[in-house]
Amino acid sequence: MIQLLFSLIFAEMALIVAFVFKTPLRKLVIMGLDRLKRGRGPIVVKTVAGTLFLLMLSTVYNVVSIQRRWILDAAEVNPTDQVILAKHLLQASLMGFSLFLALMVDRLHHYIRELRIRRKSAEAVKKQNRIFDDNRAPAPEEIKVLEDDMSKLRGMISRLEKQLQEKSKEASSAEANAMALKKQSEGFLLEYDRLLEQNQNLRSQLQSLDRKFSFSDGKKVM
Repeated sequence: MIQLLFSLIFAEMALIVAFVFKTPLRKLVIMGLDRLKRGRGPIVVKTVAGTLFLLMLSTVYNVVSIQRRWILDAAEVNPTDQVILAKHLLQASLMGFSLFLALMVDRLHHYIRELRIRRKSAEAVKKQNRIFDDNRAPAPEEIKVLEDDMSKLRGMISRLEKQLQEKSKEASSAEANAMALKKQSEGFLLEYDRLLEQNQNLRSQLQSLDRKFSFSDGKKVM
């Protein structure tokens, strides 16, 4: 499960990087997402996202229940429970981060598509202005209307470019968070190996003590 979540996160990060840089790959990614959002694609994506969200809530509930049991019982912390708690925390973090990156991919795709539409509209207005300039001198009212349209389109394009830059910054911070989560998971795995070795040592010590007690009891009977 953890490896699958890491694969999903790195795939989403690759999509975000493809959105940030203007390359031929970005056109292919946009075309693929456009086809994905047609037909039953949105329903499937929402179903998968809802299932992942429910799994995250279930994992968080398990973490809270383990911590509550420690507090209510006031007993010594079991190494096995520590390992289970660390695993649940890692899974919940990866699930939440993957959902956040999926939302980032969806918003970046939306803003880039809107930006392309606005640019096409601006180019169409420019062509229309050139045709008017070549054929006849337009009236002052028409010039004013066209200038207003151009100013509105420029303002919308500038806003969309600012939003795209903000999303790019968020994507870079998300990539840094993913690397931090990877390092944290490596630390959890090392801690898991240490706790497992400690648990095996404790079991071997307990078995040796049981053998000593049984041997002493046998001597007393004799």
